[in-house]
Amino acid sequence: MGDDPEMRGPEMRGDDAHGTLSVALSHGFGMLAAEPAMAAEQAAEILKIFPENAQALMLLGAARRRLGDVRGALTALESALKKSPFSAEIILERGLAEAAAGESRRAHNSVAHALALDHRFVNAWRILADELMRAGDDDAAGRAHANHVTATTKDPELIEAGKALNDGKLAIAERRLKAYLLRAPTDVAAIRMLAELAARIGRYVDSENLLDRCVELAPDFHAARHNLAIVALRQGKATKAVEEVERLLKVNAKNPGYRVLHCAALSRLGDYEKAVPHYRSLLRDHPNHPKSWMSFGHALKTIGRQDEAINAYRQSIALQPSLGEAYWSLANLKTVRFSQGDIAAMRAELARDDLNDEDRLHLHFALGKALEDIGDFEDAFRQYEAANELGARRARYDDAEQGARRERIEKTFTAAFMASKRGAGCKAPDPIFILGMPRAGSTLIEQILSSHSMIEGTAELPDIIAMTKRLANPDDAETGYPYCMTRMSDAELTALGEEYLERTRGQRRTDKPLFIDKMPNNFAHVGFIRLILPNAKIIDARRHPMACCFSNFKQHFARGQNFSYGQRRMADYYREYALLMRHFDSVEAGAVHRVIHERLVENLEGEVRAMLDYIGVPFEEACLRFYETDRPVRTASSEQVRQPIFTEGLDHWKNFEPWLGPMKEALGDVLTAYPDVP
Repeated sequence: MGDDPEMRGPEMRGDDAHGTLSVALSHGFGMLAAEPAMAAEQAAEILKIFPENAQALMLLGAARRRLGDVRGALTALESALKKSPFSAEIILERGLAEAAAGESRRAHNSVAHALALDHRFVNAWRILADELMRAGDDDAAGRAHANHVTATTKDPELIEAGKALNDGKLAIAERRLKAYLLRAPTDVAAIRMLAELAARIGRYVDSENLLDRCVELAPDFHAARHNLAIVALRQGKATKAVEEVERLLKVNAKNPGYRVLHCAALSRLGDYEKAVPHYRSLLRDHPNHPKSWMSFGHALKTIGRQDEAINAYRQSIALQPSLGEAYWSLANLKTVRFSQGDIAAMRAELARDDLNDEDRLHLHFALGKALEDIGDFEDAFRQYEAANELGARRARYDDAEQGARRERIEKTFTAAFMASKRGAGCKAPDPIFILGMPRAGSTLIEQILSSHSMIEGTAELPDIIAMTKRLANPDDAETGYPYCMTRMSDAELTALGEEYLERTRGQRRTDKPLFIDKMPNNFAHVGFIRLILPNAKIIDARRHPMACCFSNFKQHFARGQNFSYGQRRMADYYREYALLMRHFDSVEAGAVHRVIHERLVENLEGEVRAMLDYIGVPFEEACLRFYETDRPVRTASSEQVRQPIFTEGLDHWKNFEPWLGPMKEALGDVLTAYPDVP
């Protein structure tokens, strides 16, 4: 079948009456890998004479998949299966087309069905993994790879480990893989499986270390190197991701999966001058790849090319109408208004009984935004609520953990302890941390400050969170973070501050003396920041509890923020944030500068002057014209902060007040005391 020498031309069955048909088919399959366009022409010529020949239809489907015409491929393959419903080859090819279309669950089922019919296709799972990787579905590709290892290995322990990994029984898989690697410590397939497991549960540092070992043992293990680039990117190590994927591109410069990852890594690095042309080149070669168009849209949105971004998102929808994330990407621009046709199309997709949960979740959020914009608040709320129910089901979140975390932090970072460490830490004044709740105005503050000639805006940097995770001890909370901070010497705290500056150096693009680290979730680590970087500035972006919580409730975040799915859960998280910031205020009064969003909107100049005084830089008029600043903005507010401030949205949550009782109740006195904290 062109992807693998074991799965091509010679498998043709000679059930036709004309020997020339077998020759023509064999010739067509022989051209698939190098010349898919010619293979498609060959299939079309055969079908003119033999219009119902299943093998010719399969050839046409296989060629169309390679040419990027996924819908055409699936149409041809479904026709082929009507003629030959038990052909393992056709079912397998359908699975690869489904993978290319983003239907990973169907693809897995098709490949399993094909193997049940014909066990000789031993490399089917590996081929599927490659196709899923090209399509950008790295998690599904990992599951397919685990199946491949299970199917090809003869070691019973590794077989069981692969099966457990594929079934989501991660504890069993980890135990078996570690036992196996004690006997075979250099088995790179097993090491990669363990790395896949670590990545699935968010242990990216462990996954990276294992994959580093993989490529050290087997430099040509390209699948492992691809995984390494992905894991590096997920940790914010864009430079390493670029380096790894560029090594892969030297081996296979045309591989679309590598090229997509390269573009994503360049974008994460902030190098849009390279990323955008690479996206254009990729899409010239693969114009029918919906997820690549969507990623291109993300890059264009970030640099403010809204019209082009909208066109890219629309193109991805045209290619794959079920791609909910593309609809949500349009909605997430905040300035796009959907047409009645868009609303009808989203409802039609949601009515499908075979729509996967990921697309369904995105479509509910997008449809909610569309209905909210036309004033149908009750139906909009129903859509947001349905999306939140789906999000809550798939998200790993411990409702009791936030309160327990606050207690650990308050117990550690006491006034006496912080006073005892005065004078410790790295003295560099460079960072300005903007933190608080998501959707509380942090992007607006960043845009204002980055308009100053002495302040550089960067991105949502993951480094503080990554450093605290490294200090944690999952086996013994009493010896890990945050309690471990009380045992650190002044020199160790200084080293941590210097490490942070080194880690973030690659994100800086100018020689401005100060830079912004805008990561809302860093609010939990104010004590850590104050110890390792005592001269850094910290700004807490705070917004009305109901406005903030509802804005999060109707927002789908690409990764993390699992606390946002559900009214009570969202309100509880806001409450814990407010109480924790009250603690830090009491420990070191004035160390954190608070910006109340409503006050910033009502009195821009006064609040901006207060921020700049706190930072210690002179006032500049450019900060009041922040919407003229030409810089990449990655967050959900990217288009909103490119416009002057308007006051209309401050109380927009009140349109939904009849249905927000659980949120109000959970906020309790944090709501009634706002902007103070009880």
